Amino acid sequence: MHKKILETKNLNAFYGDFQALFEVSIDLFEGEIISIIGANGAGKSTFMKAVTGLLAKVENDINLKGRSIKNLRADEIARKGIAMVPEGRKLFPSLSVEENLLIGGQINRIGPWNLTSIYKLFPDLYEKKNMPSNLLSGGQQQMAAIGRALMSNPEIILFDEISLGLAPIIIKKIYQNLPDVIKDGMSAIVVEQDISKAIEISNRVYCLQEGKIALSGHSNKLTREEISKAYFGM
Repeated sequence: MHKKILETKNLNAFYGDFQALFEVSIDLFEGEIISIIGANGAGKSTFMKAVTGLLAKVENDINLKGRSIKNLRADEIARKGIAMVPEGRKLFPSLSVEENLLIGGQINRIGPWNLTSIYKLFPDLYEKKNMPSNLLSGGQQQMAAIGRALMSNPEIILFDEISLGLAPIIIKKIYQNLPDVIKDGMSAIVVEQDISKAIEISNRVYCLQEGKIALSGHSNKLTREEISKAYFGM
């Protein structure tokens, strides 16, 4: 049995006085991919921000390998082995592709990912390595954002809306690369609007609705009807 690597316990999260997450308990095991689905505003991105230290106010606990990371800064959490590919990519537009990748490597964690292995995974990036990142296509920008996260050699990688705004053929290409991304025991959390994709690529699924877990289970055991009910709150 794989070890539990990440756990949130009855997590509450806030933007100022507004509560966005209510008692959210999610766990992740070594080498596992879980998907988090839900309509816009369900709390998916808020959950990712809470785990990566980007929210000022969270209650109850977030544990990494049994130790609380709740009050750590985002950079401290990154050094402990959690990386995120943020919604909208958020590359530095004035920097080249390679400079963006090198920023991810500044954490200096030991592992298999470096410029050579990133370029092997995404040959397009090697061809464009000296180009400003804002001149890349949407798909290439997503590859660069994934590469930047991998350069920190994380144990857990979080993908926030991995396919948002991308053409279907590009989405397919990125998902085909996912097994090469998540190897050597790395774990992943994927926030995905496309329910079919979310089920296809994950071991387990959590469905959020209005900041609460409406459904969870093994991806291959949940029915479409169960997922639709939880997703739309029917």
